[in-house]
Amino acid sequence: MRRLIVILLLLLVTASAATQTQHKHPYVKRWKHATFGKGAMAHVAVGAGINQVRHYPRKYHGGITGFGKRLGAGFATNAVDRSVEHVVAGRLHEDLDYHRSGKHGVGPRLGYALESTVITHNTRTGKRTPAVGRLAGHAAAGAFAQGVLAAGSGAATAGVGLGVDAGANVAREFIPPRKREKKAKRAKR
Repeated sequence: MRRLIVILLLLLVTASAATQTQHKHPYVKRWKHATFGKGAMAHVAVGAGINQVRHYPRKYHGGITGFGKRLGAGFATNAVDRSVEHVVAGRLHEDLDYHRSGKHGVGPRLGYALESTVITHNTRTGKRTPAVGRLAGHAAAGAFAQGVLAAGSGAATAGVGLGVDAGANVAREFIPPRKREKKAKRAKR
């Protein structure tokens, strides 16, 4: 019963956050994409597949039923993570986008990519600031996974989420931009 109440409260908070941000807030479209987009679906499906092979958490057992439970838990955890991240980042005016460094050499670019996981810029002032929204989102997802789903360690969930974000930043830094992005940069000039 307590889990049901917590889930309903989280859904209520998510829904109220979405309706509050629908007043032409710039993060609404980004939140929808990060929560329900193709990339989010793929990310959750891959995570569920990896956990299925690892038999983690064990209480979900094997087979298609276990995979379905892992998939559902992944979608719920992702929704909590992204909702908290976008609400907090919106209030603190944090830039959620990754911007390439423009530096030369593997070391400086790698350092910048990893630092960008926990450091961002304020959209109003441009000053560097801790990425509180990202950190709060991963912490909330970990607490949700541990408290509501009882599906493992909350700290591990938060740590894995930050690790995935760091890996994505490194990939964004080192993988050349697509032609579409190059054309957009040329058009701005």
